[in-house]
Amino acid sequence: MKYLVMVQGTQADYEAMRGKASADSPAWNEQELQAMFAYMGAINDDLSETGEFVDGQGLAEPAQTRHVTLGDDGKAVITDGPYSETKELLAGYWVLECESLERVTEIADRISRCPQPAGAPDYPVVIRPIMDGSGDI
Repeated sequence: MKYLVMVQGTQADYEAMRGKASADSPAWNEQELQAMFAYMGAINDDLSETGEFVDGQGLAEPAQTRHVTLGDDGKAVITDGPYSETKELLAGYWVLECESLERVTEIADRISRCPQPAGAPDYPVVIRPIMDGSGDI
């Protein structure tokens, strides 16, 4: 079964990783940033070795997001981010092929333990089964 495993973040989190603290997130130093990248890289390497890794990427900061909606006149309404009405957004994801929900939950638990500075916000790691082409999970 395939699963989408997602991590969340805010614009303030991305800025904190660039060394700019806010009320919501302390500034990261270079050592903390490299520890996070090494930790996530090790997860990706391990999942590649087990054959469970299908795809995974970190996403650009929310400020680079664009929403396209349909206006009342039927024309596209384009809004560039960041969005003050949205707190957490998708920050990165993995597509994994695992034998069971229990296995992907173990992986999500490992992801949730990624090192970060003291006081940095904790977000849930979200698991969603990917439906196959027939509409079944």
